[in-house]
Amino acid sequence: MRLTEALRAGPQWHGDLLHDLVARLYPLPRSITGDAVRETLRIIAEHVPVTTTEVPSGTPVLDWTVPKEWNLRDAYIARDGERIVDLHASNLHVVGYSVPVDARLARDELLPHLHSLPDQPDVVPYRTSYWQERWGFCVPHRLVESLPDGFYDVRIDATLADGALTYGEVTLPGEVDDVVLVSTHTCHPSLANDNCSGLAVATALAATLAGVERRYTYRFVFAPGTIGSIVWLARNEDVAARVRHGLVLSNLGDGGAFTYKRSRRGNAGIDRAAAHVLSGYEGSTVVDFSPYGYDERQYCSPGFDLPVGSLSRTPWGRYAQYHTSADDLSFVEPKQLEGSLLTALEIVDVVERDATYVNLSPKGEPQLGRRGLYSSLGGDPHAREREIALLWVLNQSDGARSLLDIAERSRLPFATVADAAEALLAAGLLAPCDARS
Repeated sequence: MRLTEALRAGPQWHGDLLHDLVARLYPLPRSITGDAVRETLRIIAEHVPVTTTEVPSGTPVLDWTVPKEWNLRDAYIARDGERIVDLHASNLHVVGYSVPVDARLARDELLPHLHSLPDQPDVVPYRTSYWQERWGFCVPHRLVESLPDGFYDVRIDATLADGALTYGEVTLPGEVDDVVLVSTHTCHPSLANDNCSGLAVATALAATLAGVERRYTYRFVFAPGTIGSIVWLARNEDVAARVRHGLVLSNLGDGGAFTYKRSRRGNAGIDRAAAHVLSGYEGSTVVDFSPYGYDERQYCSPGFDLPVGSLSRTPWGRYAQYHTSADDLSFVEPKQLEGSLLTALEIVDVVERDATYVNLSPKGEPQLGRRGLYSSLGGDPHAREREIALLWVLNQSDGARSLLDIAERSRLPFATVADAAEALLAAGLLAPCDARS
């Protein structure tokens, strides 16, 4: 089965199934390293064949070094024997990569270690300290304001020691060795949209592509943000050299319209494919590249300059729930997750089917009716569009313009143009460019 046929049959991964996967991943206390990342990859491996790689702490990777491994078991702040802040209520309560602590502190000693949001007093913020050894708790601002003078028992039961950074890959071989790279970050803990949604959509995308014919080879990378993609690039420069298209997936479960961020190149095939697909979605936006955001900035660093863009709904930092406990399971919706998967599949379908042909009967318009290419029945609302697509493909297929070029110029859906090309190919009126005599 081809991807086009799978899309027309409807998604096997419906919204409720995607949301169920988000819900399984949501409670895990993930960070850039540790057992929660390994458990995340184990859950994903129930659906697709994940290969995990362990890169030891201290390993040089480009201009960076793999950090120590962090594992968090328990944490709390207690007063008079009662926990007023508890890791088991939310794993966002602990600043990521906090060093172990077991102390009794006065209120004034504790306050510098507490992080809150005065303008959002009822939520827990998400904070990390990967590269400086410190400790802290994230709490609602109302709690900070309510703390009386006195002493507090503070404990973070964690280890920060030599270990490894773990990332996962799914490789789906295609007809050619040219690669489509799909990457998503594994490091965020209980943040449903950022980025359990990306993990779920990437998993479903890989599972769908595993069941269809593929022209390209697909490499899915499940890795912690920044350091994970840097580790992958350092270890896979040969694969990176074969990347022809790429997508970073994140923030795909909220109710916002789609946003696509172009690659550094600005006009790469993936940029044009995404822009063409999103042109059919009301409210969707295509924005220029900037060297700030998610892992697209690593893949697009000038030494690699890969054609990798980023697909999201509401971009990072532009919704009130971003990096807070309000980014919970109620914030992501099954319908939006399913729509995100279908959109990613549509973009992939464009890069899979895009090709360049030559018209074998270029002098005058060939007679299409006697070849059965014109509909003989009235009442088909799509017949006119299909017939116009046939004429556009014949007119533009001069060996220099691809199907995506034709779809852009004609303002027809890419799938309609690609279907027309297949019909003309079967009728002997087109030939692939590399088959031209």
